Amino acid sequence: MTDRTMETEHTRSATLRCPFCLKLNRVDVGRAEDRPKCGECGKPFLLDRPVKIAGDDLERIVADSDVPVLVDFYADWCGPCKVMAPVLDEFAADQTGQILVGKLDTDAAPGVSAKYGIRGIPTLILFADGKEVDRQTGAVARSGLDQLVAAL
Repeated sequence: MTDRTMETEHTRSATLRCPFCLKLNRVDVGRAEDRPKCGECGKPFLLDRPVKIAGDDLERIVADSDVPVLVDFYADWCGPCKVMAPVLDEFAADQTGQILVGKLDTDAAPGVSAKYGIRGIPTLILFADGKEVDRQTGAVARSGLDQLVAAL
């Protein structure tokens, strides 16, 4: 096996939008501890916490990701969503490089919410290989997040 083949097998990347300059980047999430930088503006991607996902980017991020993607469909005014925030922060930090954790504001993307059948928030949808594999509606404890991704 060549070094290039080994590198390709271990690369875990995803397409993400830079929160600063809004340029799409292919980011190696497996090297999250190295703080990958935007190719346009040079600002770091902070992958040890949930990343903001715009409604227009969701399908591309899910389809292009080599790692599972857990998306939190939330709204700023939602009490249970606020309860979930620190749990998701901890989960994202623990799963850095293994699972991409994202947040999508349902108020900013009502069409995406309708497309994915979001009827209550928070709703967590787990995607793997570009497809939905599981979902959970309502606030859950950390153990609930661990169970959600256990089948992967």
